[in-house]
Amino acid sequence: KSKVHSHLGPGSIIFPFHISLFAGATGDILPDSLPSVPGTLPHFLKEPEDSYIIKSNPIKLLCRAVPALQIFFKCNGEWVHQNEHVSREYMDQNTGLKVREVLINVSRQQVEDFHGPEDYWCLCVAWSHLGTSKSRKATVHIAYLRKNFEQDPQGKEVPIKGMIVLHCRPPEGVPTAEVEWLKNEELVSSLTDDNIDTRADHNLIINEARLSDSGNYTCLASNIVAKRRSATATVVVFVNGGWSLWTEWSPCNVPCGRGVQKRSRTCTNPAPLNGGAFCQGMSVQKITCNAFCPIDGGWEKWSEWTACSVQCERQRRRECNNPPPRHRGIMCEGPSNATENCTGGMCTQNGKLLHDVKPQSMDGSNDVALYSGLGSGVIVVAVLVVAVMLYRRSQSNYGVDVIDSSALTGGFQSFTFKTTRQGSPLLLNSSLQPDLTVGRTYSSHICFKDSIDNKELFDLLPDIKVKVQSSFMVSLGVADRAEYHAPKGHPPETFPRGLNRDYSNSTVERRSTKKGLLTPNGPPLTPTKDQMRTTGVFGHLGGRLVVPNTGVSLLVPHDAITEDTSWEMYMVINQGESSFQTEEGCEILLGPEVTYGPLGLDLSSPVAMTIAHCAEVDTENWNIQLKRKTQDNSWEEVMSVEDESTFCYCLMDSSSCHLLLDQPGSYALVGEPLTQAAVKRLKLAVFGSMGATPMDYSLRVYCVDDTPYAFQGVVATETGRGGQLLEEPKMLPFRGNTFSLQVYIQDVPQFLWSIKPFTTCQEFSFSQVWCSNQKPLHCAFSLERNSPTTTQLSCKISVRQVKGHEQILQVYTSVVESKESVPFFMQTDCTVTSQTGPKAFKIPLSIRQRICATFDTANAKGKDWQLLAQKLHLDRNLSYFVKQQSPSAVILSLWEARHQDTGDLDSLASALEEIGKIHSKSTAAKSQEDPESDVVHHLGTGSPGNPVCGMGELTNHETANSVPEYTG
Repeated sequence: KSKVHSHLGPGSIIFPFHISLFAGATGDILPDSLPSVPGTLPHFLKEPEDSYIIKSNPIKLLCRAVPALQIFFKCNGEWVHQNEHVSREYMDQNTGLKVREVLINVSRQQVEDFHGPEDYWCLCVAWSHLGTSKSRKATVHIAYLRKNFEQDPQGKEVPIKGMIVLHCRPPEGVPTAEVEWLKNEELVSSLTDDNIDTRADHNLIINEARLSDSGNYTCLASNIVAKRRSATATVVVFVNGGWSLWTEWSPCNVPCGRGVQKRSRTCTNPAPLNGGAFCQGMSVQKITCNAFCPIDGGWEKWSEWTACSVQCERQRRRECNNPPPRHRGIMCEGPSNATENCTGGMCTQNGKLLHDVKPQSMDGSNDVALYSGLGSGVIVVAVLVVAVMLYRRSQSNYGVDVIDSSALTGGFQSFTFKTTRQGSPLLLNSSLQPDLTVGRTYSSHICFKDSIDNKELFDLLPDIKVKVQSSFMVSLGVADRAEYHAPKGHPPETFPRGLNRDYSNSTVERRSTKKGLLTPNGPPLTPTKDQMRTTGVFGHLGGRLVVPNTGVSLLVPHDAITEDTSWEMYMVINQGESSFQTEEGCEILLGPEVTYGPLGLDLSSPVAMTIAHCAEVDTENWNIQLKRKTQDNSWEEVMSVEDESTFCYCLMDSSSCHLLLDQPGSYALVGEPLTQAAVKRLKLAVFGSMGATPMDYSLRVYCVDDTPYAFQGVVATETGRGGQLLEEPKMLPFRGNTFSLQVYIQDVPQFLWSIKPFTTCQEFSFSQVWCSNQKPLHCAFSLERNSPTTTQLSCKISVRQVKGHEQILQVYTSVVESKESVPFFMQTDCTVTSQTGPKAFKIPLSIRQRICATFDTANAKGKDWQLLAQKLHLDRNLSYFVKQQSPSAVILSLWEARHQDTGDLDSLASALEEIGKIHSKSTAAKSQEDPESDVVHHLGTGSPGNPVCGMGELTNHETANSVPEYTG
């Protein structure tokens, strides 16, 4: 033992057992044939390495040394049992030395059960004749990678050439995860792109953003256990818009006087891209200009005549400089030189004057010619005087005929005045049209044009006989006429009075002189301040009621009222606080509340009511219902516009709803949004007026439901304030997404105008706008001029819904000079509210009767009313037409209501022609035996602008009873 110790020397490890024990531990006795190198310590050819246990798979630690008699592992300070060692020994072919190799397994359980101050470690000890050697410590870890990133990259919107920094902190793991970046699922490498830098802290940096750098970026973390992907970060590289250069100033827009010049620029340098900001500022600039008015040239006075020349002529001249023509003015017309004979024609050939030669024969001939001319003139004058006297005597009982042969559609009826009274100067002007309601027609669906007030004319004619002849019947060659007789001495008020210019009181009251005028109990006819009312008396021929500039009208069909009966009918729009109450804020009014009556009205066919609405019709987003007011002032549902009903018919167009109604009462169109994509239209208008001081100016922006009636509230308010409409009203789609409406004023020249602070942006809540129920909303911007010399105001009004649409109102106005404002309505003087008789309809009565006779009865050709409804695109809810006495008549009434805008019969003629083509086998034969072909022919022919002028060729079969009868 002392001998061995002396060989090991100090510091060597002495195993407390014999060599024989080593041999027994390994189970393998070294053979004597394996050479060894005495006196050499073991040298490790391979030491154990740090390892990671993946899932439950054990790891292997390997140790190799030379020369070594034995190798053992020691883990965490304790020897590993000899049974856990796997060893082998072999000869190194290069050195001829014995090499010993030992292997052990370390399991996951061993590592988890170890609870020491250090990580789990192992080393190996190799023994030779001279002593032992230790290897390095090898640590063993359980490998893992958590699922959640400590920091995910965030999406960014970066301007072009800006820096992009995407942060990423990978999940915790052993060993530490490595990070890579993916762009659109492709690996990003800083090696191939100098603009990209992937730092050691795992961040991705793009030094200068390019458009190509837009994309979806993902942080990818991985180690020996797993790979993890971060949330995707969307990077958008946007380009802010830039203005192009200004164009040249346009020429002055007026040829003469004060006008406007414009110049423009576009936001295309560059154009905004990927959500980049639009250019700030105005795209159009305007300045006032003064165009020189053309000055036409004027002649000066003629100069004095020159002396008489040898040719017996004298001359004079004048100059075109009083004033001279300037600025494209016209040159003086006429000659600048004048020449005349200065001897009265008495000049010899050699130029000598003949003063002394005056033969008697010449004087005698001149006197004869003079007396002959005078005698002839006297005779002609006498004949003319006699002719005029005879003519006036023959016309003493008639006065002046005023005939207006209007076109079949849209014109005035032909009429003739005949009176025994003469000498009225008013009758000399044929342009003065009598104010006869019986002969009045309208040029558009919503308004009948009013003529001038002829009260004075009727006062001058106490005994009048009016013959009213339908121009349609004239074209058909019918001689029957309807006459209205006013007895002598009857007060002038018997005739229709001139209509009030106030649209809120435009009531035409009439009393029938015929028998059977029914006035049952109903709502009072006296207008109130909260109502817009119109009335009219209707008979067998029907007619139309219109509330001007509201989009509301009522059509009373022909034959709806029995013969020898007249009804005084009315139509009212409620202007007060709406009696309609929403249920839990879900339902809103889409148009005005309309009432028609009287309540006891008895009609044989339904009336057609048209109500303008403000909904973007979409059955997926809206549930639109028609409701009627009950006796206890509550509202009950009549029908949904998409349902089929036999009690009511509802046809929804883009801006109007056409109803067929049997029962008088109050009706309203109500909408319930089904999704947040439901849209109702808003009309935006900006008005302006001077403020309290000359330096102040007020801009008022209105947001109102897009119906003509709702806009009337704005007009009434601004008319009282003296406001001017500064821009054409515009439409804004407003979504039911619960987001508010914001109004901005922008681009106000700061050096010319100042605005109150904190008022440049104003806001309406969603409920205010969505549930306005036809009532206008408005906000005001108060501006002050910085200098009295400022006369122009230019700015933009931006109206936008948060996360919705935006509309721009461009304001350019003079705040000093009176400016002609934009008209509120296309027809600002619409006052005529009712019309009776055939001229209230687009389809002539005889054509209507022939269409009904053709299609009301099904025949072998199949041309019944269902085919007519299909071709006129009215083929839904056919069950309603089935219960009507004349389905074709009701279909035509609905067509009349739907096409009152255009009044064009071409669509009807085309539909009838298409039906004829479907069922005709021989075109020539059909035109002779089929009455429909004749109707189509006369509907489709005529002069331009008068699609039914060809009806003059029809043979009229109407009797005297079908002649239009007008009640005063």
